[in-house]
Amino acid sequence: QVQLVESGGGLVQPGGSLRLSCAASGGILSINAMGWYRQAPGNQRTLVAGITTGGTTNYLDSVKGRFTISRDNAKNTVYLQMNSLKPEDTAVYYCNSFPAAYYYWGQGTRVTVSS
Repeated sequence: QVQLVESGGGLVQPGGSLRLSCAASGGILSINAMGWYRQAPGNQRTLVAGITTGGTTNYLDSVKGRFTISRDNAKNTVYLQMNSLKPEDTAVYYCNSFPAAYYYWGQGTRVTVSS
């Protein structure tokens, strides 16, 4: 059974940086485009960034130029480097396949941007 385990979240001040990691079991990275999603309180879960098996990336407009998604298939890990963080980036962040989330969601990792 595929497991997705997110880590790297935390409390950071506005303007700060965090690097999120998603460890995926089952060898799914080699066959799936992967994405980072986020869900803020009271909001739906939305796709923030996606990366194809060929390395093509796309981003939510509000994070373009600040977030970078990458993948390391050998390590079965997807990363999200987040710079210049803003309070509106506060959410629980999840990874899953993209554009459709085929797998059970992990527990996510909480990012709080606050002074």
